[in-house]
Amino acid sequence: MPPFRAARTAALLFAACSTLDAQRPKRAAPAAPSAPQTAATPRLNIATDYWTLGNGLRVVFSRDTTAPTVGVGVYYKVGFRTEPRDRTGFAHLFEHLMFQGSQNMGKMQFVKLIENNGGILNGSTRFDFTNYYEVVPAHVLETILWAEADRMRGLQIDQTNIDNQRDVVKNEVRVNVQNQPYGGFPWIDLPMTANTNWANAHDFYGDFKDLDAATLENARTFFRTYYAPNNAVLAVVGDFNPADARAWVLKYFSDIKASEPPPPLDVGEPHQAVERTHSRVDSLANRPALGLAWHVPPRWTPEWFAMGLIDQLLAQGRDSRLYDALVQRANLTGEINAGINWGLGNQFNYEGPMLWVVTAYHDTNKPASALLTVIDKELDLLRAKPVDAATLTRTKTKMRSQLYGIADESFGLGKLDLLASFALFDGDPARVNFLERGFDAVTPALIQKVAKEWLNKENRTVYTIVPGAKTSGGAP
Repeated sequence: MPPFRAARTAALLFAACSTLDAQRPKRAAPAAPSAPQTAATPRLNIATDYWTLGNGLRVVFSRDTTAPTVGVGVYYKVGFRTEPRDRTGFAHLFEHLMFQGSQNMGKMQFVKLIENNGGILNGSTRFDFTNYYEVVPAHVLETILWAEADRMRGLQIDQTNIDNQRDVVKNEVRVNVQNQPYGGFPWIDLPMTANTNWANAHDFYGDFKDLDAATLENARTFFRTYYAPNNAVLAVVGDFNPADARAWVLKYFSDIKASEPPPPLDVGEPHQAVERTHSRVDSLANRPALGLAWHVPPRWTPEWFAMGLIDQLLAQGRDSRLYDALVQRANLTGEINAGINWGLGNQFNYEGPMLWVVTAYHDTNKPASALLTVIDKELDLLRAKPVDAATLTRTKTKMRSQLYGIADESFGLGKLDLLASFALFDGDPARVNFLERGFDAVTPALIQKVAKEWLNKENRTVYTIVPGAKTSGGAP
């Protein structure tokens, strides 16, 4: 990732290679419901103006005049698991190439344009998209739209840029993964163990052989296919005049040619029916680490909303059950981290199958088996007895607080991310305003049902990090 990138999005690239288990029929995925058409009192009320250009570019505006700034984001529907099988690492490679110049801007001039106007910018590669975004003073919106259109229309792809950025990417892998304690844990390790579909389980950072074999034509084909307007969403949030912004979008983006849509890709994950375990020795780590993952229900199902509340109930905050049990009562670890899509995003900005992940670092004299015993006990309680009304109310309040926090973070970029994600994956950015209703509908019985069906050992993956190259491998 480019050196100017902010730390909050730094942890994004991973490897994989899966334990191939017996391929069971896929879990029957409930049909994703369309967004509710009415809502009694939607608490979150984000303005959305959604439309599509003739070339297929989807555009979503959300005006908010709280501050005289504007956020612009372009989301391309290509991420780790949607890159071609023989092009591993290309999604990430292109994240770098997008800053190397375009038809009318030289190398890194996009960065200078933003920063010289007092703005901030970044980009990231995720499971299902690669995004580029910036926040700038409102009066430079037209210039930024022109610049984003310029690199969508004509990125500077030449052998020099490919060779240079390929080396940058490989060095990033060496620095951030291979030579870092716990490098790639859990975001490389757990997906490659829990998943069996190559799309979800391959090396997200890319095989160096694939990167080395990449030709100039490979790169140009990738760009034409995945960086076309009909494979992208443009989102604008903040203080802008909608009529002016619409005119600028039409002026700069409407003549960019659409491309043949990317080939359809099956990212479905077969049902996991047997617990999977894996362990590796980390010569740089000084403590053991435990990572757990469960596949979660499909997006927009009632069970998916319930799973979000279970995450809050069990693992978010110092009042969570796992924190209380593992940290405060058993003193087995100092903290836990958890979440759906944890490490790469949140519950809302992905499309394909996903994991609920829990991680903890612990001392050698407090074995992973002890942590597992405590965690199992808490899960048993959740399966055995419905949560009481007061607990559920508190959990929903925590969930609401987190959702509002996501929407407000980073100068409006959290809101932009929600809108762009729902536009890109669902064609309906206004779904953001109905999230609370989905969580509100969750009952104690549904939480218990989801715990039984999804938080069982058969659906679980256990990954352990063993510190010290000189020690023997195996479970700590």
